[in-house]
Amino acid sequence: MKLVVAVVQDKDSNNLSNALVNANYKATKLASTGGFLKAGNSTFMIGTEDDQVDDVLDIIKANCQSRDQLVAPISPMGGNADSYIPYPVNVKVGGATVFVLPVDQFERF
Repeated sequence: MKLVVAVVQDKDSNNLSNALVNANYKATKLASTGGFLKAGNSTFMIGTEDDQVDDVLDIIKANCQSRDQLVAPISPMGGNADSYIPYPVNVKVGGATVFVLPVDQFERF
């Protein structure tokens, strides 16, 4: 058994949630916040059998695509302004960061 932990952008979370339900995968969705853009994310925890991990990864890949977004930087407050960029920058957002972890024991009560 494996635990798939997927951190996805909030914009992708509803599509991913619906796709997982349609494929009969149970998932727990947690609200989270990214460190770089300070933007909302959703973290999915999906328990699955070893032979179904590739199917889950395919569903995540199909529903969480990266894209370019123009981001206005936050001005430094009391920090070092040497690395501050005063104009909007184009960054890649979306996609998914996925961890696949072994599960020693699983119980459902």
